[in-house]
Amino acid sequence: MTGIVISGSGLYTPPDSISNEELVTAFNAYVDRFNRTHAADIENGTIEPLQHSSTDFIYKASGIRSRHVVNKSGILDPEIMMPLIPERPNEDLSLLAEMSVHAAKEALAAAGKKPQDVDAVLVACSNAQRAYPAIAIEVQEALGIDGFGFDMNVACSSATFGIQAAADMIRAGNARSILVVNPEICSGHLNFCDRDSHFIFGDVATATLLERVETTTAPHAFEILGTKLKTKFSNNIRNNFGFLNRTAPDGVNARDKLFVQEGRKVFKEVIPLVSSLMIDHMKESNLRPEDIKRLWLHQANIHMNNMIGKKVMGREPANDEAPVILDEYANTSSAGSIIAFHKHKDDLQSGDLGIICSFGAGYSIGSVILRKI
Repeated sequence: MTGIVISGSGLYTPPDSISNEELVTAFNAYVDRFNRTHAADIENGTIEPLQHSSTDFIYKASGIRSRHVVNKSGILDPEIMMPLIPERPNEDLSLLAEMSVHAAKEALAAAGKKPQDVDAVLVACSNAQRAYPAIAIEVQEALGIDGFGFDMNVACSSATFGIQAAADMIRAGNARSILVVNPEICSGHLNFCDRDSHFIFGDVATATLLERVETTTAPHAFEILGTKLKTKFSNNIRNNFGFLNRTAPDGVNARDKLFVQEGRKVFKEVIPLVSSLMIDHMKESNLRPEDIKRLWLHQANIHMNNMIGKKVMGREPANDEAPVILDEYANTSSAGSIIAFHKHKDDLQSGDLGIICSFGAGYSIGSVILRKI
C-alpha cells in the first residue's frame, strides 16, 4: 500500500482578537438595552428578561479566554452584535479564499513544495460563503495550481474527513499531492445575543499538504497509518440557514438560522461516541494507549477534551500529551484539531505516534493516526 504523509501544515490567524472581558462588556450592555426596551413586557410576564454573562461563567463552562475574529467592531457594538464583513466584487478574491491562500502558502513552504507540485485543493469547512463556484477552485486559481478542486462540509469534522478523502485520492493515483484547507469564519453564524453560546467560536484558517511518502523532503512529515470516520444523525447541533430560507419568509432570521445546540445532550452523547471510536481505531491498528505520544483533539470544550483524553489514554493526559489551543482561539470548528497539530508537532521524535481527532455536528467523528517519519 502506498504510504501517504502530511508533509506541511499552515495557519492563518485574523488580526482582531476579543477577550472574554471585552465580549462580556458588550453582551451585558446589549442585555441592559434589551431589558429596558422591553420593560413593560417583562413586567407583565410576556417576555423573560435576559441575564448577564460573566468571564467566570465563560471560562468555567468552556476553558475559553479569547478568540480571533475577522471583525470585532460589530461584535462589540451592543446595537449590532455581529461581525461587519462587506461583500466583495466578484472580481476580487473572496474572504474565505483569501484566508485559505494564506494558510496554504504556509503549508506549502513547510513541505518544501511549490504550487506546480500540487494537483488538487479541497476546501473542507463548516460554512462556505457561497454555493458556487467552489471556494476550492478559487483557491486553486489564486495559487496557480493546475488540477482540480472541490468544497466539502462535514461541520467540525471537515478537516479529518478531507484528509481521508485526499489520502484516498493520492493512493488511487488521482493526484500527486493535495492541499486540504479549512477556512472557518465561525463568527458569521454565531448568535452573539445568546448567553449560552455567544463566547464559543472564533475565526481562523488551517491547511495541510498531503503527498506520497517517497516524494517528501519535509523535516516534520507524518505518515498516515490509518483513518476512521463515523457519522450518526443528531439534531442537537444544527444550523438551518440555506438557500431555501427565502421560500419560507416567516422563518428568515429566526434563531435556528444561526448556530444552535443542546449543549448538555451533546456533552453526554459525544464523549462516549468519540472515545469508543478512537479506542477501536487504536485496537484495529494494534496500538496501545502507551504507544500514543500526542492527542490533537477538536477544540470545542476543555471538559470534553479532558474526559475523552482520560478515556482514550486510560489516565489523565499530561498537558503536552493533549495540547490545548482553545483558550486563545476558542472553538474554530474543523480547524481546531489542525491548529493543535500545527502548533504542537515539531517536538516529536521520529517514530512517535499521535492522533488527530475531530467531532461535531452530524454527529461526525474523524480519527487520523500519524507517525512521525
